[in-house]
Amino acid sequence: MSSSFQAPKGISEYVPPRADLFYAVREAFAERARLAGYGYLELAVFEDTNLFKRGVGESTDVVSKEMYTFTDRGDRSLTLRPEFTAGVLRAVLEHGLHKQGGLPVKVWTTGPAFRAERPQQGRYRQFYQLDLEAIGSEDPAVDAEVIAISAGWYRSLGLTQVRLLLNSLGCKNCRPAYRVLLQEFLRGLDLDDATRERIEINPLRVLDDKRPAVREQLKDAPLMADHLCGDCKAYHDRVRELLTDLGIAFEDTPTLVRGLDYYTRTTFEFDHPLLGAQSGIGGGGRYDGLSEDIGGPELPGIGFGLGLDRTVLALEAESASGGQGPAFTPKPRCEVFGVPLGEAAERRVFDLVAGLREAGIAADMAFGGKKLKGAMKDADRSGARYALILGERDIADGVVQLKDLTSGEQTPVALTDTTSTLKERLSR
Repeated sequence: MSSSFQAPKGISEYVPPRADLFYAVREAFAERARLAGYGYLELAVFEDTNLFKRGVGESTDVVSKEMYTFTDRGDRSLTLRPEFTAGVLRAVLEHGLHKQGGLPVKVWTTGPAFRAERPQQGRYRQFYQLDLEAIGSEDPAVDAEVIAISAGWYRSLGLTQVRLLLNSLGCKNCRPAYRVLLQEFLRGLDLDDATRERIEINPLRVLDDKRPAVREQLKDAPLMADHLCGDCKAYHDRVRELLTDLGIAFEDTPTLVRGLDYYTRTTFEFDHPLLGAQSGIGGGGRYDGLSEDIGGPELPGIGFGLGLDRTVLALEAESASGGQGPAFTPKPRCEVFGVPLGEAAERRVFDLVAGLREAGIAADMAFGGKKLKGAMKDADRSGARYALILGERDIADGVVQLKDLTSGEQTPVALTDTTSTLKERLSR
């Protein structure tokens, strides 16, 4: 009988064995970030609501429609984080990381984020992201590094159908004139009242509208790429050159805007065609004015948020479409499974398993005094390559029976040589 309680609607939960893939994908990213010199942050899950209103932008759907906001017992308005960048920048400023020298500040974090959206495949109310930020440098090489880390991570997972879309949204010098030009164009379209209000607040957000009827009218809209100032064009060309030097393929996408107000200059998104309507699996960009927007000093930055949920879905989709095994397989939770036959054997197997773990070998064992047949079923279910079977006669002989669970071959091994023998066999 199961519990009468269920997880709230729209929550992405992971249980074994699928959770093993989720965890391994996350750990693969952690290693990529570490190799590039990014330190880990552990952040608050909720923040002052005004941080997101000022940082993300009140005209965005995230702030106007999707935030989980509540008033606490101190009559403070708090919001579960709908994204990471504003909170990361807040933490960098609050703890003075930008004053410690060696800019840019290079940090990454991960965890759940929350948006009150209509749940569907790949779109959840509680979802998981990997966030990486480089704060304090306005250098095209930093932009290229950030993009390269994410592209390299996708590649390391074995994903082959990921597309990198790239654009520039200009700066405070060239965007105002483009904004006026875009507003004039948009005012002539047949749009609903809410969208018309958005034209006056942040017209670039209209370009991010996903409704087919609106997108059809936007086909002839003026593009920021055609109105970049000289500095922005040179900056964007340099980013493109550096990515090309690294062999990272990208598609120039002048219609790419993304959904948050703080983006400037470099903007990018990773897309996976097998995920249908929710094909975006990650993205980010530069946000050179965000620090000032939340009351901090002038501090340029660039970063991204990569969707863990959608990356797992992309891995599963590529596996299903190719008719092969998964492109990326997590390390096994169990490599060796202990099967004790009797009370005395249980104590010895318990010691053996503990020693294997100390040696870096994933090991488990049968509990509860199970007979051989039941314990071997547990061994098969564990996914282990080898079973260690130990009975009273084996103890007397100073050996343990090492069984290959794939071939069925079984050989006695001296108890004192168990760990070294398994390390050698598992390394083949």
